[in-house]
Amino acid sequence: MKILITGTTGYIAKRLIPVLLSQKHELVCCIRDLDRIPEDYIDHPQVQFLEIDFLNDRINVLLDDDIKAAYYLIHSMSSNNSNFDDLEKTCALNFKRLIEKTSIEQVLYLSGITNEEELSKHLSSRKQVENTLASEKYALTTLKAGIIVGSGSASFEIIRDLTEKLPVMVTPKWLNTKTQPIGIRNVIEFLQKSLLKKALYNTSFDIYGPDILTYKKMLLIFARKRKLKRTILTVPVMTPKLSSYWLYFVTSTSYRLAISLVESMKVEVVAKENNVANLLDIQPISYEKAVESAFDAIAQNILISSWKDSMISGNMSKKVSKHINVPHFGCLKDIKSSSFESRKKTLNKIWALGGKNGWYRFTILWKIRGYIDKLVGGIGLRRGRTHPTKLQTGDVLDFWRVLYASKKEGRLLLYAEMKLPGEAWLEFRIVKNKLYQRAVFRPKGLWGRLYWYAVLPFHSLIFNGLIKSITRP
Repeated sequence: MKILITGTTGYIAKRLIPVLLSQKHELVCCIRDLDRIPEDYIDHPQVQFLEIDFLNDRINVLLDDDIKAAYYLIHSMSSNNSNFDDLEKTCALNFKRLIEKTSIEQVLYLSGITNEEELSKHLSSRKQVENTLASEKYALTTLKAGIIVGSGSASFEIIRDLTEKLPVMVTPKWLNTKTQPIGIRNVIEFLQKSLLKKALYNTSFDIYGPDILTYKKMLLIFARKRKLKRTILTVPVMTPKLSSYWLYFVTSTSYRLAISLVESMKVEVVAKENNVANLLDIQPISYEKAVESAFDAIAQNILISSWKDSMISGNMSKKVSKHINVPHFGCLKDIKSSSFESRKKTLNKIWALGGKNGWYRFTILWKIRGYIDKLVGGIGLRRGRTHPTKLQTGDVLDFWRVLYASKKEGRLLLYAEMKLPGEAWLEFRIVKNKLYQRAVFRPKGLWGRLYWYAVLPFHSLIFNGLIKSITRP
């Protein structure tokens, strides 16, 4: 069966795609930027990629007549644009227009549980998208989830950051709000088993795990599973803005996502009971089991996807390809080179940069730059990386975004997503037995040039230490 997938590089789609492929389905994957095709699916016989931006009102794409169903997995909650609800409506409307021209039988949409009259902006947007997608031309199946718990999910990473970094937490009162989490394994099961299930056509239902917990209880259970002793105090005086700053500075989340999460966490998200799990033969796992499964995946380095790898987790508004050609004129540069003995060893060191591995020398200076970035509203250094040794186009690498990664060519190109008075690139390129390391900065006005010369003394330490560490035998 041929199936259309949207949100191809997102957290959910990256988990769903291998499941559908294992069942021998053919996939047509919509992607905003063909340079971000996941490495595992380049030239895959069961996968076709279409470059489509659903924010564009003029989509000139003809879909195959034999596509039977489509998954709508586009979500912009962590977008830096405060009008993300308008963006989501635009995407849904353009998607609907495209699908209504085809013979697609079913659209499956992953939404959020909405059981309060006064919804957060995030949940209101999800409800608006559901209403927009409804059509007489195809059947819409809406699955509504609360907190999704899985390795790399935004919720899991925030809970992990808070629990592992803070022995004592003074927290806002919304930590006493009830929610009903669901494991990522079950979310994927519901998405897969609802496919062309006629009993679920034109229906909307909640999907949920067996536990109803407060956010405070979730943190304490997480701490117990990690064998950490934690004390949590809730206070009534922490405003939503202060709460957002609290999440932003302690965790790896962006400030925009922190605002959206705080708004959502003030609303009780408890599912309406239904028999869909029995109908689809799904056994929802407990919150504890979901946490255990997440850490099993992390321990085995099999993290399939992370919310951080989404482009909207940073500040890159253009396609990757728009940044690959590093500018020359009007730029300030720091270029270094060093010979090496082993190409393989050198490449492995380059591909392991950042995250828990650090930056080999003067990592403290990189961390200080990350803290400064957080203070001025940037993303900081806490995003880390999805995999400790693998990189591909579009991945996050601390406060960098991977623009190009090819071990065969011996080239890695990074683009800075930190707050800067200009644009910055960092490139590693191997030519014969020599590594060339190039830092390029395109300043924006006088402040950009002043910034470059202010940090120039640190460049000498950082970039000299970096290339020497990489090429050292």
